[in-house]
Amino acid sequence: MLSKQEIRELIWKRLEEENIALFPRPVYGRIPNFKGADKAASNLAKCKEFKEAEIIKVNPDSPQYRVREIALRHEKKVLVPTPRLRGDFFLLDPARISSSDIPKASRISGFEKYGIRVSLESIERVDFIVAGSVAVDLNGNRVGKGEGYSELEFGILRELGKVDENTPIATTVHEIQIVDEIPSEPFDVPIDIIATPTRLIRVNRKREKPKGIYLEYLSKQKIDETPFLKEYLKKRRYNIL
Repeated sequence: MLSKQEIRELIWKRLEEENIALFPRPVYGRIPNFKGADKAASNLAKCKEFKEAEIIKVNPDSPQYRVREIALRHEKKVLVPTPRLRGDFFLLDPARISSSDIPKASRISGFEKYGIRVSLESIERVDFIVAGSVAVDLNGNRVGKGEGYSELEFGILRELGKVDENTPIATTVHEIQIVDEIPSEPFDVPIDIIATPTRLIRVNRKREKPKGIYLEYLSKQKIDETPFLKEYLKKRRYNIL
């Protein structure tokens, strides 16, 4: 089995060499944008879980731009974190955004202008999560760009009771981002649904979702570099060495 980093490097290389990658390029070190990301988003919007959700948490990366836009056009509230959890979370409420402004509100540059700054304690329960991925497999394992923020976000939401084992998690990727096997660790968040430009896949998930924040896998440096997480742990008097 390839390591997570070997898988990342392989996928980034293929996306670039086969000219599947879209701006921002090069895609190395990123959740990669790809040709057909808009079609993948449209396919995701067809699934029952997306249609029934009222609040959807979506990562802020470029390939999921259309997911955020479609969600807002379907009158769903969209929760987005700032990159690397360096700042606030923003709640995009379609009731407060004109139809003509939805494309701008769906981009990272529009979160602050069109979104409402919120604390995770104050939000309602999250109904559906869309995570960005570098690669996925058909058992529900995924690999991101390696910084672990999707896992931290899910762990915090789980501890706050905003999500649980049954909260559906999806991702949108190009077909070449689906690999045979991805190694996993206890803190890794498995997915339930994969949307590509050509199909919608319900995976054969074999692992449970993390039950909260797994501090034993976090370094003090990582906590110190993530203001939101540091403050969250301080409030709850976790022992941070």
